[in-house]
This record gives sequence, C-alpha cells and structure tokens, in this order.
Amino acid sequence: MIEVKNLTKMYGRARGIEDLTFSVEQGEILGFLGPNGAGKTTTMRIITGYLAATSGTVRVAGYDVFEDPMETRRRIGYLPENPPLYREMTVRGYLHFVCEIKGIPKSRRAGHIARVVEACGLGPVYGRLIQNISRGFKQRVGLAQALLGDPDVLILDEPTVGLDPRQIIEIRELIRSLGGRHTIILSSHILPEVSMVCGRVVIINNGRLVAMDTPEGLGRRLRGSRCLAVRVRGPRDRVVAEVGALAGVRSVSVEGAEAGRSADTSHGADGEVLLSVETELSADVREALFFKMAERGWPILEMRFVDLSLEDVFLRLTTEEKLEDASEVAAGA
Repeated sequence: MIEVKNLTKMYGRARGIEDLTFSVEQGEILGFLGPNGAGKTTTMRIITGYLAATSGTVRVAGYDVFEDPMETRRRIGYLPENPPLYREMTVRGYLHFVCEIKGIPKSRRAGHIARVVEACGLGPVYGRLIQNISRGFKQRVGLAQALLGDPDVLILDEPTVGLDPRQIIEIRELIRSLGGRHTIILSSHILPEVSMVCGRVVIINNGRLVAMDTPEGLGRRLRGSRCLAVRVRGPRDRVVAEVGALAGVRSVSVEGAEAGRSADTSHGADGEVLLSVETELSADVREALFFKMAERGWPILEMRFVDLSLEDVFLRLTTEEKLEDASEVAAGA
C-alpha cells in the first residue's frame, strides 16, 4: 500500500532524511520510531504530500505522490502531532467543514459523519465548541477528521501525546480496531504502545533507516540468540546439566533466589528452579526440553521466550556508540 524508495530530503546543506526505503502492506499497522530530529515528521509530511522530497519516490495505493498528488491525498488521512482544529467551531460544524473540503457529496455526509462520530466516541461532545472540550476529545476530533472520506491510509503522528493514561488506552484501542480496514503508520514516543499496537516497526536515526522488523525479531537479532525462561521443579544441578546438554543450547544460568545458593550435589529434595536458557537463534528447544523433563519426572511450571524490550532495542539502535551495529541490523532487514 505504501512504498518509499531511496527518499532523501535536504534543507540546504542539512540532511533531513537520506536514502530511506521501506514499505507498508495493506491493512498493516507500522510503528515509525526515532529520536527527536531523526526525520520522522519530515518523512510523514513527504508521504502525505505536504512536503516535497529532494530525491526518491513514494507510492500510495499505486499512485506516485509527486506525479499524482491529488489521487494520493484522496487516499490518505493525516493526523499531525498538533491536530488541525478550529477551536471556535463546534465538533459538528468542523466535521461537516472537513467533509466539504474533502469533496464528500452532501448526500453521503450525514451517514458518514455519524459512523465516524460513533467510531471515535464523539457523541457526548458532538454539539460543543472545540475549545471547550478536553485534550482527549480534541485528539479524537483530530482522528475523526483523518477518517472522513474513508481513506486507505492513515498517517498518525504522536496521536496520544499529552493524554492521560485512560485516554491513551482508549485511543490505542481505537487505532488497533482500525487496522485491517486501513493501512496505518503510527509515530509515537510511547514504546510499549507501539509494541502493543504495531506488527512491525521502522526505526530511523539521523535520517537513515537503522532497523525494520517485528519488535520481537529486532530483540532476537540484537541479542544474537534466543532466551528461554524455564521454571522446573527438580534438583537444581541435575536440571541444569540436563538442559545444558540439549542440542542448540548455548548456556544455562540459574535466576532468582536459587542463583546465590550452594550447588546441590547430594541430589536432595526437589525445589523450584528458574533457568535462563540461551539458545542458537535458529533453535527451538522447547519440545526437546519438555520431553527430557518429563522423562526425568521433573514438572515444568513455566516456559516462555524472553526478548529484549522495544525500549532496549530503541536505545541500542539510536545511541551514537551503537550505530555501527545498527547498520548491520538494518542490512539484514
């Protein structure tokens, strides 16, 4: 649905973005991340046609943004960081005004607006002046204007900035519900929000792409291995030895309170053992581990993969000292 190829934007001698390439599939929600000044807003403005590029191409729904600007704008709903609201208008008047400038026929406006108002939960403030509604409702009005016209693509720049925790959850759920019917690019500094809403993330730094993958995939790539947390009831040393002998296991360490205790060499009473099992990136040892513990009569109480958090990934990829490693990750994307 969105194809960005070799996109570059120069401001005189200053570089906004350089040779940026990525794509977004139809119905996908893509997280677009980067530190302040990385080029996120510049990229989104170019995609929406608000800003010209120095070089490169952008296609939306098959149309070139620069050669067919009107066709692409008809297919895009844009919510900038500061929603373009007219505070002296009512919510009703503003949404009708947006329908008019988007060219939505009068015969369709009432029903279309009603659906958007319901989707965005604007019923309680529909007749009120925009200047008299809360920040959360203002953000919802901004999202509603982006949805008018039923665009194929939504570009959302910091849609939850300045909202309280309850409002953030409400907007997050609304955005998630829009996935599938709309292709969405979501920029946000709230990284757990991106992890919960987005299937893939693009991370840029200093105007360049440094990574593109699922949040989990980025964590595994940066770690260079997979990490499995396993809680077993059994004799500690024997459990560690059996797990460590499995094919694909690099190392096994004991976590929590058990880590500081002396080794159990007498095979005494069984207790709970929490292990951190590091495996080869391509190895999935869960089945073999399950059967080995069952064979020994040691029940598995917990088993789950543990990946680097998106915050860890973001910091590693956007810290100057890690740029060389980040470039290697991007090359493998």
